[in-house]
Amino acid sequence: MEFDGILFFPVTPFDAHGRVDTAVLDQHLETALAHGPGGVFPACGTGEYHALSASEAALVTRTTVAAAAGRVPVVAGAGGPLGHALEVARAAADAGADALLVLPPYLVAGPQPGLAAYVEAIAAAADLPVVVYHRANAAYTVDTVRRLVANPRVIGFKDGVGDIGTAQLIVRAVAEEGRDDFAFFNGLLTAELTQAAYRGIGIPLYSSAAFAMAPDIANAYYRAYIGGDEDRRRALLDAFYAPLVALRDETPGFGVSLIKTGLRLGGLPVGGVRAPLVDPTPAQERRLTEILDAGRALVEPDSASVPEPA
Repeated sequence: MEFDGILFFPVTPFDAHGRVDTAVLDQHLETALAHGPGGVFPACGTGEYHALSASEAALVTRTTVAAAAGRVPVVAGAGGPLGHALEVARAAADAGADALLVLPPYLVAGPQPGLAAYVEAIAAAADLPVVVYHRANAAYTVDTVRRLVANPRVIGFKDGVGDIGTAQLIVRAVAEEGRDDFAFFNGLLTAELTQAAYRGIGIPLYSSAAFAMAPDIANAYYRAYIGGDEDRRRALLDAFYAPLVALRDETPGFGVSLIKTGLRLGGLPVGGVRAPLVDPTPAQERRLTEILDAGRALVEPDSASVPEPA
């Protein structure tokens, strides 16, 4: 499975009654897909997987598969309580997803053999390729990754821990196992801040929540990143990404809340976030508006076009 370009993690819109709004989701997807992402990951972290029922996650995935129409891979989220994860995984397969992103299990921190068994159970349940998400209570050791890559259904590794040394060892271990079909992603929050370092250890792909909110800015950064334009890349970091991270870090969960707010500020009625997340205050919304304006002031007129793949 090939991923060329920024990995797009859409939000899940809710209507005034708190239901998944598929019409708005369609608009969100079509707008972002026109900017040429390398893949779309519905019902994952930015899509509030933690707050979706199994049937809602399936609805989001079906809507995304229809919108993508084979243009890019669709990788649906599956995780949390194992029974829920298996149900979501099977529904994603029925909806036509191309693969699954295995999110961490619910609450408990199992030993490494248990974590490996968790991934293997989800992969077996849906008969889909899976990408392992390395973060929180699902931190995989090098030896566990070696076990997992022996399974041909395990096709990728997304790092959300941020330990560059361990990530480098995992990249090397996968290469030693002969898996040249394996994909590595930088999955840290606002990955643009760390991607230069990740590329240096053999992880060229990254997920971008900012792409869901401002694909024009995200593509401008991506062009600078793949084109080696360090002046432009640093200008975008200073004007847009660093202030966005500072605002994000003020409140837990703002990695999702700010993205939905940015979409609303742009005129797309995606609704607010579900509990336990909270929406920004009016003052924080004003600051987000200023940050978006600063980022767009640096975007070239043609940056909305599809970037060339790395």
